[in-house]
Amino acid sequence: MTLPGGYIEYFKDWEEKIGAFIEFAPEKGRGVPKTDSLLSGLPFAVKDNIAVKGFSLTCGSKLLADFISPYTASAVKKLEEAGALVIGKTNLDEFGMGSSTDNSAIKRTNNPWDTSRVAGGSSGGSAAAVAAGLVPFALGSDTGGSIRQPASFCGVVGLKPTWGAVSRYGLVAYASSLDTVGVVSGSVKLCRAVFDCMKGIDPMDQTTIAPKKLSNVEGSNVIGVLSPSAVAAAIADDFSGEAAQAVILEPEVKKAFETAKENLKKLGYKLVEVEISSLKYGVPAYYTIAAAEASANLARFDGIRYGKRPDWAENPDELIDKSRDEGFGNEVKLRILLGTFVLRSGFQDRYYLRAQRIRAGIRRGFEKYLGSFSENGGGSNISAILMPVFPTRAFGRGAKDALSSFEQKAADLYTCCANLAGLPALAFPVSVEGGLPAGVQLLGRPFGEATLFSIAEKYEAAHPFPRPPGFKRFWEYA
Repeated sequence: MTLPGGYIEYFKDWEEKIGAFIEFAPEKGRGVPKTDSLLSGLPFAVKDNIAVKGFSLTCGSKLLADFISPYTASAVKKLEEAGALVIGKTNLDEFGMGSSTDNSAIKRTNNPWDTSRVAGGSSGGSAAAVAAGLVPFALGSDTGGSIRQPASFCGVVGLKPTWGAVSRYGLVAYASSLDTVGVVSGSVKLCRAVFDCMKGIDPMDQTTIAPKKLSNVEGSNVIGVLSPSAVAAAIADDFSGEAAQAVILEPEVKKAFETAKENLKKLGYKLVEVEISSLKYGVPAYYTIAAAEASANLARFDGIRYGKRPDWAENPDELIDKSRDEGFGNEVKLRILLGTFVLRSGFQDRYYLRAQRIRAGIRRGFEKYLGSFSENGGGSNISAILMPVFPTRAFGRGAKDALSSFEQKAADLYTCCANLAGLPALAFPVSVEGGLPAGVQLLGRPFGEATLFSIAEKYEAAHPFPRPPGFKRFWEYA
């Protein structure tokens, strides 16, 4: 594709600082420009756990460092048919497991607002690329917040669609019942256009669902608010130490959350507090289910059919052991072991099945306000629920600013619930606090993405989203 003048120099300068791309190859773009599409002629990047024929598919892992995809994911193919062009693959935490993108075995990705800080994860490369203006939008995957958290850290828009709204064909599976293909973009309008292009039933993915028409929520001006203080108090009743502290909002994030509430009120929305009592058990339930599904999904990586093989092995068992030992990073090994443990005979009832019951309780808690997949509105006129995204802004890597692996997992409380319940969630920036962006998210009814977009578009029109210093816009898309 033909790139605007000055773009390559701009790209090289930013990429050297942030390391967003695993592969940059605009000459491989195959889209056919169309004059009737907002996406026509727009370049975009794809997280490197989503297949694009002829491009890398490393999943951020040594095991797949040299693997080239033989086919293209359905979501990407739809965007190419609309005239958008893939120009590269972005960095990620290995197999989508992490909250910083520092778990990538390929390279390190930095935050465009402060390169000493993380971009978030696991879709950190996609979020950093969009925030820096290297692409107007990028695709990511969201299993427990992997699009919304880096979007919040980098000051861009991040959509996790309803589970089943977008085909997962071509997405390397981590936790199949939680995974979704989603969007990171520079504006809400563009995010809507990308989602509208990707959504729909796909014969290659039998879990895709035809959207149900929503009735009594269109036009509703009522937004539920999940009180962070109430969540923190509930956590404190059952947890202590790092787990309890990790979910408390830092002052800057709390300020941004209050700002969002005030601005929504000024836009004419009525805010009412909501409470979901089982939410405090979301993180342990999420990591139990995700690890169990990961242990099954990653069993295919054995060094025999594809992936890195050891130089020598005595027998097939040793070949598999060596391939996984050399190819997988520590975080991936940890989650596989945890998943294998909770699925052991005699342990399923104690851990895995209990986690599934908690998941059902969390889903019912949201259905009370938002309705279910099988009904239009439930008994509430609430159109969306406002929540924080992550308890902190982008954290650093030094001893003073870094979050431990345990703290990062505990802090997924505000994002993982949307995946457990299968609901759409849209994160967008609110303000810049202490030189770093801070955002919030809206959770909606199943297939209620249009309602979330409408609220966020009104918000963006009244309060334009911030850009990092040095940002330059090369494409018109909103």
